[in-house]
Parts: sequence; structure tokens; C-alpha cells
Amino acid sequence: MAHVVILGAGLGGTIMAYEVKDQLRPEDKVTVVTKDPKYHFVPSNPWIAVGWREREEITIDLEPTMRKKNIDFIPVAAERLHADENRIELVNGESVSYDYLVIATGPELAFDEIPGLGPHGGHTQSVCHIDHAEQAKRVFEQLLKNPGPVIIGAVQGASCFGPAYEFLFILETALRRAKIRDKVPMTFVTSEPYIGHLGLDGVGDTKGLLESEMRAKHIKWVTSAKVKKVDAGVMSIEEYNDDGSLKAERDLPFAFSMMLPAFRGIKPVAGIEGLSNPRGFTIVDQHQQNPKYKNIFAVGVCVAIPPMGPTPVPVGVPKTGFMIESMVTATAHNIGNIVRGKEPDRVGTWNAVCLADFGDGGVAFVAQPQIPPRNVNWSSSGKWVHMAKIGFEKYFIRKMRKGTSEPFYEGLALKVLGIDKLKETKEG
Repeated sequence: MAHVVILGAGLGGTIMAYEVKDQLRPEDKVTVVTKDPKYHFVPSNPWIAVGWREREEITIDLEPTMRKKNIDFIPVAAERLHADENRIELVNGESVSYDYLVIATGPELAFDEIPGLGPHGGHTQSVCHIDHAEQAKRVFEQLLKNPGPVIIGAVQGASCFGPAYEFLFILETALRRAKIRDKVPMTFVTSEPYIGHLGLDGVGDTKGLLESEMRAKHIKWVTSAKVKKVDAGVMSIEEYNDDGSLKAERDLPFAFSMMLPAFRGIKPVAGIEGLSNPRGFTIVDQHQQNPKYKNIFAVGVCVAIPPMGPTPVPVGVPKTGFMIESMVTATAHNIGNIVRGKEPDRVGTWNAVCLADFGDGGVAFVAQPQIPPRNVNWSSSGKWVHMAKIGFEKYFIRKMRKGTSEPFYEGLALKVLGIDKLKETKEG
């Protein structure tokens, strides 16, 4: 019998549990260890922040579904991974041993790297977690009563830009519906070298599409920006030229700000030689397998991926939903192979498919592969994206509650594009 432990139960960890269960032998055991017994559908957090969704609408109680799938579920946070001992120490003093471990923890949010950043004692809001989104909603309600300047964006080292653009336009739509948009100047501040870079050097014409949307909605922007500090109502930034030289220093006033932070690996798995990189992300090969600890795999945002190239201000590479699903499917297959005495042979496609909702429209893009040069490099916009995002939300929440494991993004891309180029073999 083999015991597979999944550390984390977010988007990647939950579907990892379902998929690996399907790949294992009847006598094998799956255990999920997570600090939160409930999963909140993170892509809906921007809607939470403006009151378009309530917590219970996007919350999934994982234990009943895990039990139905015969998956052990331990809702206790990890204290430390002891990789040499094949053991996870928990915060309650107990330990969980494993034969194979899949790290799917997601990131730690590095608000502390910039003075005054973040919702925990800082002056900016976040949509990275449902608790943050609910706090942002309370500040948004104050903005409705006392309109003033808004700053939305992503700081240096950030690797998740889509939600920043989403929230920018969702907030703009909400302000128009409240009939106070004329009283709220909006500025997008980003570490990207240009609008629509997304950590991917653009996809299709994301630069043109997003710049056009911003101009049409009277939103100003600052690119290659580094946030120095945030005080109450004032954000201090440095703006850099393409050659990396300092262009300007500015103090921007705001009544409401949502800035996405940089990510790093969580402390229980960080600082382990051969397992994690200096930022605490888990090192994997093409099979999602750690080169040193062959019985440890990783999927999702916690995976170490080097930046695409130098930029005036540091920019990370995002891990989109399709990319994570691709990692999960490859990992489940490879662990299934190993427990049967075979070699891992599945490689994730690592394509990017994204729906960015703008409240009453949106932008969709497909990049195959995610990192250029690409075979498919496509983007489009329209009201259909908003409806597709709603449909995806309902589909995915239902899928998580039922415990099904079939991939979604690839099928969506095929329907949207009407092509079969994305249906490449997942063996690479």
C-alpha cells in the first residue's frame, strides 16, 4: 500500500486529491492536509469586494466530499515538512507520514516586504483571500459615501496580474452603477513594463486591448513602477525607464487602493536545501517531481518558475488555472505510474487560458505554450467573457462539491477557438 499526502486544499490541492485517487490502486491511501476545512473560489473574490457575491455562494465544505471519495481529510495547518523523514509535522504537535507527497499549498502573501502594504495593519486592500475581499468590501462601501482617488495594481515581484486588471474594471463598473464614477479618479500602478504584459510578455494583443479599455474608461496608468511605501491615503512609488534607470518619484493620493503583493513559498516547506528556491517555492522537473526528493511533487502557485527575462522592475510568471490543471493531471498520472513500478512519463502542457471579467465585459486569452515563442497566441474581448466567467464559476463550484476531476479549461479553449491545437498530448 502507498500513502499519498496532499499538502494544501486550494484549487490545485483539491483537484489533485480527486485525480490521484482515480489513478491509484484500490489498496492505496490518499490524505489531504490543509489549514482551512473550506475552499473559497478565489476567482470570485473581486465580486465579493464590490458586493456582487456573498461568502456562502463561493464556499465549499470539503470534508463531506472528501469522505465520499474515501479520502482522509485533516484540517490542521502544517508546522514543518521533514523531507528526510517523509513526515509533516502539524501545528497541533501530531505528524503525518507519507510515501509520496504533493505540495499544493499556494503562496504566502508577502505584504511585509513593503511598508504599509496590505490589509493586516497596512493601508491597501487585497482580493487574494476571501477575508481580504470582505474587508475590501467594507472600505469600498466607505468609498461610495466619500468618493476619492483610487489606485489599483500589482507591486514589484508580483506574478498574478489578471486579478488586478479584473478588479480595476469591476470596480469601475460598480462605481458607474453607483453614479459616482465622475468623482473617482482611477490609476493603475503596475510593475509590468507595459500594460497587458501579465508576466507573460503579453498574449495576442492584450497590450492594445487593455490600453484601449483604460482609455475608454478614463483610467490612467503607471508601468515599471516600484512601490516604496504606503502611508494612510498616500502611495510613494518610483517609476523606471526601460534601461532600469530611475525616471521619477511620485506620491499618489488615494481614498481606496487594492494592490496585489509578491508571492513566496509558505514557511513549512521553505528553506529546505534541494527542495525550495530562495523565495521558498518548490523546485520540480518536467514531471512535477523534485530532483532531490523523488517522492515529493508540487503543483500550482507554489511551484518555482523563473521569470521570463529581465524587466526594469521585477515581474513574476503567473500560474493560471489551466496550467495548474495540467500540472495536476501530469502529477496524478506519474504517481500512478510509480506505485506500479513504472517511470513517470507525463508532462503538463503548461498552456495559459484565462477569462478576465470586467463587470460588464472582459478579455480572454489563450497562450500555447504559456512561455513564448508560442504556437497559439490569441486574445479577444467582449460581453461574452463576463457571461463565460459566471458560467465557469458555477461549473467549477459544482465540480468541486461533487468531487469530479475532469479538466475544464482545455475544453473551454477548444469551444472558444474552434480549433484542436490545444488538444496536444499531455505526454508533451
